[in-house]
Amino acid sequence: MLKTLRQIASIGIVTEAPPAADDSLRVRAALQEKIRTVLGRALCIRHVDAGSCNGCELEIHALNNPIYNLEGLGVRFVASPRHADLLLVTGPVSRHMEAALLSVYAATPDPKLVVALGDCGCTGGVFGENYASRGPVANVIPVDVAVPGCPPAPIRILEGILAAVSPAAGTAAAHARREPQA
Repeated sequence: MLKTLRQIASIGIVTEAPPAADDSLRVRAALQEKIRTVLGRALCIRHVDAGSCNGCELEIHALNNPIYNLEGLGVRFVASPRHADLLLVTGPVSRHMEAALLSVYAATPDPKLVVALGDCGCTGGVFGENYASRGPVANVIPVDVAVPGCPPAPIRILEGILAAVSPAAGTAAAHARREPQA
């Protein structure tokens, strides 16, 4: 034991260097400012899985970890579309989920914001349109922002949410399809 303590004393504390600052993470401050400016309160998101492989869901869950800390920004996921400001839809819309997605969209109060997430939500992905799939989310409900990627990184999802709540983006009534900046 004494030998180990001497070795520790002679070498000292050895740790890894801290990671370099990542400027892309500054989108957090911009998002929080936009949310407070536009809504004056927290942003409530209802996530709808319309038939995804769950890759996008893993990235959405990463938004709640200590690195991204989405709740700290005033963004919350809600269970009811009646409490939502924004719908976050993943996956190609399967025929079985079409009616459910339409009812969630109808239950969401105006102004409705819709973000299609992942390649499947934006374009239908490898599934496309067929007997079992309606394809991209925009084929079923109006989409305000499309966030491509398979799956998109959490920072891209944050940028998509920022693009959706941005006053320059207009309201959901415009239904213009936009992609967040790279």
